[in-house]
Amino acid sequence: MHKELITFTENLVKSLVKEPDMVKVQEFLGDDETIQLEIIVQDEDMGVVIGKSGKMISAIRILIQAAAYNMGINRVRINVDSF
Repeated sequence: MHKELITFTENLVKSLVKEPDMVKVQEFLGDDETIQLEIIVQDEDMGVVIGKSGKMISAIRILIQAAAYNMGINRVRINVDSF
C-alpha cells in the first residue's frame, strides 16, 4: 500500500469539501501495475470536487499524479464516486 499517497489525496480532497469527515480514499491494484485510487465523497460535495466543466477534478488528478511521481509511482488512475 502507498499510505503517503492516500494521505496526500485525503488531505487534498478534505480541504475542498463541506463534510471532510466523510471523505474516504481506497487503493486498488489494477492491471499492469497501475494503482487505482477511489475517492468517495458525499453527494453534496461531488459538484465541488468535479468543478465547473471538470476543471477541479482535472487539477486534483494532476496534483495526485505529480505527488505519485515524486514517490516513485509511475501509473496512477483516479476515480471519484459518491454515496
